[in-house]
Amino acid sequence: MGIIAFIVIGLIAGLIARAILPGKQSMGLIATTLLGMVGSLVGGLVGSLFQRDGRLFDLRPSGIIMSVIGAIVVLLLVGAAGRRRVHA
Repeated sequence: MGIIAFIVIGLIAGLIARAILPGKQSMGLIATTLLGMVGSLVGGLVGSLFQRDGRLFDLRPSGIIMSVIGAIVVLLLVGAAGRRRVHA
């Protein structure tokens, strides 16, 4: 997968993750894209545990779904870390 496709998929995954999770996430377009890209990496790594074909960075519908799930997990972790820091 090319870098442009990775960025576009990251943006889409980040936007979907932010739309699914309730609450206010104060992120701009670049932060949302980075969120989706990190989520894509996390989802791709988790998805690769269940597939034995050895092709980690291929564009597949299941990969896009795992990218969104990975972005949701990253968004939850960032939110939890931010809450701890504010209340401490």
